[in-house]
Amino acid sequence: MKRLFALAGLLAAATVVRADGVPTVVTYVPHDTVTATMARGGSILNDHGLVILANRRGAGEVEVHARTNHVFIIVEGEATLVTGGTLVGPRQTAPDQTRASSVQGGEAHHLTKGDVITIPAKTPHWFKEVPTQTIAYYAINTEP
Repeated sequence: MKRLFALAGLLAAATVVRADGVPTVVTYVPHDTVTATMARGGSILNDHGLVILANRRGAGEVEVHARTNHVFIIVEGEATLVTGGTLVGPRQTAPDQTRASSVQGGEAHHLTKGDVITIPAKTPHWFKEVPTQTIAYYAINTEP
């Protein structure tokens, strides 16, 4: 019986260690790399289902990710981000990725420097208006 409990504990620990979206190593990214990546947009970390992006963008299309959960940390600019609602003219652009020109309904969030917003997988999200022309943010993405 003790062996059964020990085996169950080892299996549980192995499952936790292998879980996606959990860092597997210590990663240091120096500020000059982050700054350069923010200027062009892209990934500053990709570790077993945990992805951190540095982005600068304007208004765009609605996005829906079937598996990706977001945490956006706004570092510059302002925008109206709409979450939820019903997609208008949806089209699949990649596996687990849908885009649309707009949404009907949804909730508008006015984002500025210092704001943080979370967006669960399967939630439409849209930078509808960007009065500062661009908004800079870190996107921390996890996938199950």
